Amino acid sequence: MNRNTTIALVTCGVITAGAFAGVTAQQPRGTAQTAEARLKELEDRQAIHELLINYGRTLDARDFAGFERLFARDAEYGGGRGGMARGPAAIRARLEAALKVNAAPAPGRDWHFLFNETIDVHGDEATALSMGAFFVRGDGNKLESNSIATYTDLLVREDGVWKFKRRELGAGPRAAAGAGVAPPR
Repeated sequence: MNRNTTIALVTCGVITAGAFAGVTAQQPRGTAQTAEARLKELEDRQAIHELLINYGRTLDARDFAGFERLFARDAEYGGGRGGMARGPAAIRARLEAALKVNAAPAPGRDWHFLFNETIDVHGDEATALSMGAFFVRGDGNKLESNSIATYTDLLVREDGVWKFKRRELGAGPRAAAGAGVAPPR
């Protein structure tokens, strides 16, 4: 075998091995889940997604009773200067007061947009990291962003329903991934 043929065969072998290693690295390790377990995780992730979305929907509709039901009995909510409110009733009171001061008094003039969510489920507990923007109607009925926040969540299944156990707000986008971030899939 001449030198060029040997180099070509070695190069092909290295490329093939590298491609195989890349595909193998993308496969989950130690997660030989059944189809039923994978379906359950997908259902949990969808239920948590709906919880995150209902956070904004209940606030936008000024449905404070519905908002209160999104939180576990021992929930905590807050961040920044306000500290943490504890318990669904205290959390409701805080947001009800904040929207009276910072937003339109009736639904339909401001909206919460939630996006960039990452959810990681571990049995009856989960973590999530997401972002939200709050928009209001400005001059000429034009939508204007009032604020952007990050949400770091600890979630729990309580009486068969996913709820916020701890929801911590941060101001604006994070420079790097923080606690509660699920690994890439």
